[in-house]
Amino acid sequence: MAAPIKIGELLKAKGLLNDKQLQIALEQQKVTGAILGDLLIRLGFVTASEFARTIAEQFHLDFIDLSEVQPHAEALHLVPKDVAEKGGFVPLALVEDGKLAIGITNPSNIVAVDMVTKLTGKQPRVFLVDSDNFQETLEKSYFFITHPIQQRMEQLIGSIKLITGAVPGATIAELIDLLMMDGIRKRATDIHISPAEDVTHVFYRIDGVLQHGHSIQKQAHNGLISRIKVLSQLDIAEQRLPQDGAFTYEFLSKRFDVRISTVPTIFGENLVLRLLAGSGPLVRLESLGLPEDTTRKVKRLFQKTYGIILIAGPTGSGKTTTLYAALRELNRLERNTITVEDPVEYRLSFVKQSQVNEKAGFDFALAARNFMRQDPDVMLLGEIRDEETAKIAVRAAITGHLVLSTIHTNDAVTAIPRLLDLKLDAFLLSSALTAVIAQRLVRKICPNCREEYDLDEEEQELFRQHGFELKRAVRGGSCPECNGTGFLGRVAICEVLVVDDAIRQMIFEGVSTGTIVESARKRGMRSLLEDGITKASEGLTTIAEILRVAG
Repeated sequence: MAAPIKIGELLKAKGLLNDKQLQIALEQQKVTGAILGDLLIRLGFVTASEFARTIAEQFHLDFIDLSEVQPHAEALHLVPKDVAEKGGFVPLALVEDGKLAIGITNPSNIVAVDMVTKLTGKQPRVFLVDSDNFQETLEKSYFFITHPIQQRMEQLIGSIKLITGAVPGATIAELIDLLMMDGIRKRATDIHISPAEDVTHVFYRIDGVLQHGHSIQKQAHNGLISRIKVLSQLDIAEQRLPQDGAFTYEFLSKRFDVRISTVPTIFGENLVLRLLAGSGPLVRLESLGLPEDTTRKVKRLFQKTYGIILIAGPTGSGKTTTLYAALRELNRLERNTITVEDPVEYRLSFVKQSQVNEKAGFDFALAARNFMRQDPDVMLLGEIRDEETAKIAVRAAITGHLVLSTIHTNDAVTAIPRLLDLKLDAFLLSSALTAVIAQRLVRKICPNCREEYDLDEEEQELFRQHGFELKRAVRGGSCPECNGTGFLGRVAICEVLVVDDAIRQMIFEGVSTGTIVESARKRGMRSLLEDGITKASEGLTTIAEILRVAG
């Protein structure tokens, strides 16, 4: 194999690490004795994916992102789990000539190659994968091929038909377990348990869209609701009023924070479970799918020393991911950064992070008031949702602090009337607001079943209006990888409103949002729809998906 690599120098050469960061990691290594690569990832200087890609390039190996692929069942069946664990590899798929593709985290892992060669009689196709997703992918993949969730769910639902009277607690408990595991398997963010007249439907929200999962006998509905209420420490006797709660669910050594919401309907209580799996890997701005010019513009914004920068969009539009991608652009070693979030989704080194605690009275407003005594350079407020938080954010911004936050609005410009609605002074707002970045997440075409098709006249005209002359485009087909939807994963579309002197004057004068939009577009602002159409022309998503989200 190649000579030992100086990891730090390699990452510096690629622009992923600087001298100061490397020096701090080496100093911490002296104290802890940890491996340098692991330390760099833990400190947030590089991501596990960036580190693995760099090593893969050095060793002339291909890299695969495990968050975007699902190991195939036939590959997993070829290799027993204990063999894969012992060899430090994950079987991925059968490729050309019946070779087995495997993922390894250590490029010098000759043991894995030898093991697979002995098992299959052929040398494997080797890919490098990141350490963050390796163990979880290995555990989940083998669990689901040895525990056929769908089959057991059908058996259990079938058995409920034979039960007269109340459904036993053990059956309800297993049913909830299966629903949770099925949701995790499908990468669902929410599970809806919705009663109808004679049946209870289960829906999963996957990649932002509800998909029907199961139909369960109505007689099990009250048992399901009561069981989840008990787990969430809610009042099982109260069925007339909405309730909110939470519980923790553990699956394969991973903790999921589950938020619960119940609402009474004419057919019984409707219940939604939101699955919070903790943070995914931190990403760089370049990885969000933003156009190059937009990425450069956003980077420049986050180098400012004062003002308010807002990320706007509805729940589940990736605002926090973008906020933290931008936060990584800050010099956290020289700028004191402090945050309050609900909940803390990402952990970032050299950032003082705190979490909202409503029961103790620690909310965004209280945190923001006290942050001013912590000598901050940058303040991140998870959300501006009330008048007090908004006023404190403006006060901090006009006294020389950079304030980052999110707000729930449909597009960038409507953040302005929303803030004015929170009784902010127009002059102070115009002085404090630096930029608003509005975004949505659209589903990406599944890479496993993508196919070309002829555009109809309407679609061609839509492309033509935005400067693209296309006759054919790409769409998803139907395969098990994407659950038959034709989509797998999501990418951001965005619009960036930079508040310059002209727009400041408009905010102060209270002109209409339409006039502000017109002025911003003359200065180069692209709308969500325009950014989406561009991504559709590049084959990342479809026209129909863009119109669904931003049309």
